[in-house]
Amino acid sequence: MGGMKLPEPDHDASVASDALCRLIADDIARHDGWIPFARYMELALYAPNLGYYAGGAAKLGREGDFTTSPEISPLFAAALAQPVARLLAQTAPQMIEFGAGSGKLARDLLTELALLGERVQRYAIVELSGELRARQQETLRDFPQVEWLDRLPDAFSGIALGNEVLDAMPVHLVKKTAAGWNEVGVATDDARFTFAERPCDAALAARIATQIPEAESLPDGYLTEIHPQAGAFTQTVATMLATGNAGAALLIDYGFPAREYYLPERNRGTLMCHYRQHAHDDPFFLPGLQDITAHVDFSAIAQAAIDGELEVLAYLNQAAFLMASGIGELLLRTRPDDAARYLPQANAVKLLLSPAEMGELFKVLIVGKNVRLPDALLRDDRSHRL
Repeated sequence: MGGMKLPEPDHDASVASDALCRLIADDIARHDGWIPFARYMELALYAPNLGYYAGGAAKLGREGDFTTSPEISPLFAAALAQPVARLLAQTAPQMIEFGAGSGKLARDLLTELALLGERVQRYAIVELSGELRARQQETLRDFPQVEWLDRLPDAFSGIALGNEVLDAMPVHLVKKTAAGWNEVGVATDDARFTFAERPCDAALAARIATQIPEAESLPDGYLTEIHPQAGAFTQTVATMLATGNAGAALLIDYGFPAREYYLPERNRGTLMCHYRQHAHDDPFFLPGLQDITAHVDFSAIAQAAIDGELEVLAYLNQAAFLMASGIGELLLRTRPDDAARYLPQANAVKLLLSPAEMGELFKVLIVGKNVRLPDALLRDDRSHRL
């Protein structure tokens, strides 16, 4: 971590992390001393009661480990509500959100949709984190149409929403060698976790061949990620919507199309960890107390949606999406001469739109069936880059 000094956890957090380390080490021992990195990431994030998203630590906002767009400004949800209202009018008056964070996005979105005259009769949330579900229930206590589900329905007509969900799904690490592609997994060495390589199995080798453009021309030592879990999740969501009458899914996350993701110079992959507002690259630091993420390969996600029998409706960066959705006009609901209220909102919008911040890195992929997007969104469509 380049000598970065990270905050020390308290006693209870340290005890929980140690317990998770023992659980992961036992899992490695049961699998002959090696597990895929995806399995390590799954346990570190989702092991019952101990994983990062299954434990009790606050994750979002200034006191947490990272901040998402809905936490930065309610204008993010207000802008999102504009195309969502147009889409809801073409399908059923219901929504489903995956991984709803603190619940702020749902609250702000439902509030704005009500202002637009779009009554959402049912807003379902699928949330794996017990701590976050409890926060959501508090945040959304005044919205009786909100309910929580433990699994996706088989069929759904309406709008599905996933904001920064795909980046937290376990990824496989793969590395190009002179002998071919290896999978980089996790072993133990003197009670410490360490990376260890094995040749890729046939299934992973096939994914590399289809997901990474010109994979064989990449240099030896090239390390990157493959995203079968995110793809499988997307295909399940797509099948759910395709089985319904009409609907769309909006997937918002940071990432690239495949030809930008797998550039030769991006030779260390995109894996990142977040601990108390510090970003670093050591996934073995305090397991269970930090987030582990990877950028999204939107080409693979779009293909998974197509495999689930949905159509790619649009793909654009967050800045273009928010501008086309009217965030500039929404900002002007606050008078610019009211500097005490206007300037913080303007600064938040700048953060959401700036190419140097979130405007370009974050993308919006919209897939669906039997619905049409507003023309303003189609003008900035980049789906030809997928």
